[in-house]
Amino acid sequence: MGPHPLWLLEELCEHMDLKPGMKVLDMGCGKGLTSVFLAKEFGVTVFANDLWISATDNLRRFEDAGVADKVFPIHAEAHALPYAAGFFDAAISIDSYHYYGTDEMYFPCTYAKLVKPGGQFGIAVPGLVREYEKGYPDTLEEYWDEDMFTFHSKEWWRNLWEKTGIVEITACYEVEDPKGIWMPWAEWSETHRGSNEVKFLNADTNNDLALIIMSAVKK
Repeated sequence: MGPHPLWLLEELCEHMDLKPGMKVLDMGCGKGLTSVFLAKEFGVTVFANDLWISATDNLRRFEDAGVADKVFPIHAEAHALPYAAGFFDAAISIDSYHYYGTDEMYFPCTYAKLVKPGGQFGIAVPGLVREYEKGYPDTLEEYWDEDMFTFHSKEWWRNLWEKTGIVEITACYEVEDPKGIWMPWAEWSETHRGSNEVKFLNADTNNDLALIIMSAVKK
């Protein structure tokens, strides 16, 4: 459901310390590929939270993958999450945090409260190499959609979390070859959904698009 989630998750996990038995929130898990990977690779217990994909459908996928005892599908909206404060050891989000997490209040007032002190956060999001006055570079204007105004630079994301004083940022950078990671999804989306995503990526002649990794530890 976006730029290759497992490649991005593997990159992100290089900056996190996940151990068997930890409770991990996989926020915006989509069809659960990342949740299955986390359970199998690290032995963590995963709460696979998504709004757009049926929890029942995800449960079938987790059963087929043999991880239904470690991965629990949840259907919930990002601002109405059914979890206790401090419940999680870590919260991870691949290709989804930008849809709900750009609000200044979301991280300190909602998301950060779910993770215990000393716990970890990690996100991988599409973005831009810098901020632009009108929100996007000229080369992408023809294909720019309203939801792309959530694309920001790594400096913007760092500041959003760091200024709260809640976390210490442990990594924040752009992934190498972002369009190489993005293109397989774009080609699938063009074939199956008739999207303009391939044209969008090819229009980025100045290489302004980025995929951003950020991790943090709660103080």
